[in-house]
Amino acid sequence: MGRNGRPENLLAPPELLARAGIAFHHTDRGGDVTYHGPGQIVGYPIFDLREWKRDVVAYVRGLEQVVIDALAGFGIEGARLKGATGVWTREGKIAAIGVHISRWVTSHGFALNVDTELDYFRYIVPCGLKQPVTSMRMLGCMVARDQVIRALIRSFARVFERKMETL
Repeated sequence: MGRNGRPENLLAPPELLARAGIAFHHTDRGGDVTYHGPGQIVGYPIFDLREWKRDVVAYVRGLEQVVIDALAGFGIEGARLKGATGVWTREGKIAAIGVHISRWVTSHGFALNVDTELDYFRYIVPCGLKQPVTSMRMLGCMVARDQVIRALIRSFARVFERKMETL
């Protein structure tokens, strides 16, 4: 649950979440409630915006573009939805974004549903929005996780004009 989270967007009481094996946490990132779990790629860049642009909205739009461009490489058309942060397809939201910025240094970031078990989203109103949630797998894209990570790294480097090194 992010700083702007509304309790009514958590649809299950803590004891039900615990029985389902779900840990619930409050966090200092922006946004409402979301789910993080197996099958997602969660990217939490630590980035000094003083070295890029001192613009929070531009940073969030940049993260959206990173995911949109990476998805395009797998034949998935991702887009922005007016008034709703994240990345969307015709079938639903495929990536959530919630950031925290302190002294122009970012933390938190995005969660892309690759082959996520989407049933977990039934316990919440993701990001406070009633639209459906989808994944790359649900869209018929059966790609290896490491391929998606490499695509995201390339896209991040391009969008934020950075040289990326991997270990």
